[in-house]
Amino acid sequence: MIQPLGDFSPELSRAMLQQIRQINTATYLCKPLPMPAGAYYQPRNRYRADSIIHMLRHKSGADTVWIALTHKDISATKGDVADWGVMGLGFRPGNACVASTFRVNKDKVKDQFFKIAIHELGHTQGLPHCPVPTCYMRDAEGGNPTDEETGFCSSCKDFLIRKGWQLK
Repeated sequence: MIQPLGDFSPELSRAMLQQIRQINTATYLCKPLPMPAGAYYQPRNRYRADSIIHMLRHKSGADTVWIALTHKDISATKGDVADWGVMGLGFRPGNACVASTFRVNKDKVKDQFFKIAIHELGHTQGLPHCPVPTCYMRDAEGGNPTDEETGFCSSCKDFLIRKGWQLK
């Protein structure tokens, strides 16, 4: 299930639906919901990604995977940093994740955002970060390496195919 949040672009929502349906035809686009007020972190004017995931994972059964889409700045705790800005977050395994356009190149939003979304959906299936620099599952390590990513490496791809993903 694709869940746009706040003022997320309807055009980009539909583009994400088309791209994700190539992997899972049972993907649906929900009506936008407001950003969850409880996820707002006022000191940094951000939303906590883990709070967004927590809201989504209780919306339906364990067999449904949710991805929230937002234009807002999101963050998560990383090591000793309590509020690390992220492009997305997905627990592994899990049934919900979130992706944000906030840190993508504004001239490449559609391509880069899809790579972030597919990365986070990969985490929900149980995939860890991958050491292959061109794999969608590589760790961003505080940057935006999406232009270098060309697809899932053979190991990650095989894993996801075994999970039922329709990958070429």
